[in-house]
Amino acid sequence: MKDLLKILIGNVSMTFAYAYLIVPNEIINGGVTSSALLLHAISGYNIAMLANAVTGFLLIICLVFLGKEYFVKSIVSSLSYMLFFNFFYSLNIRLDLNIVLVVVISSILIAIGYYLCITAHASTVGFDVIALILHHKNEKMDIAATIRIINLIVLVLGFLVYGYTSIIKGVAYTLIFSYLLKKMLNRKQHSAKSDKDLTEDDSYRVKEL
Repeated sequence: MKDLLKILIGNVSMTFAYAYLIVPNEIINGGVTSSALLLHAISGYNIAMLANAVTGFLLIICLVFLGKEYFVKSIVSSLSYMLFFNFFYSLNIRLDLNIVLVVVISSILIAIGYYLCITAHASTVGFDVIALILHHKNEKMDIAATIRIINLIVLVLGFLVYGYTSIIKGVAYTLIFSYLLKKMLNRKQHSAKSDKDLTEDDSYRVKEL
């Protein structure tokens, strides 16, 4: 139940940022929605529909490479993402904020969303799926750093469609987002390690007694 709640809250945080901050301001940040923006510019198809299609493809990859536990929770995550994004996007609300605030606020909200989903052992069914697969294959592969690299690759492609303005905003977003996510994941990892050390120490003392 705790993991489910984290997944739901995480997706609300992300989809709010995407629907009201990222998409209206055409910030190419390397995520699924950014890919949908690029495909929309090329094909003219609905952004929400394209985002759903990319999400479905990544969900299949999640099942194949990450197993049933991640897959089941990722289904919840992907359904939540599609439901909340379509809901927020359909309201057609645009927040009139300074672009600097837009980049900072969206970075914070999406980093929180990613963190909540990843720590609940679920993918956001974004390109973090690829980062999680690589991390499972080799634990030395940093999740946040891999997501940053993938985002930057999408940014390069976005430059060809939206020009340098969207890319500058996207690079700023990517750097802030990946920094925050890395900090949160590292803090979680260190906390888990400390708890494990304390448990082992307590067990050792019991054995001594």
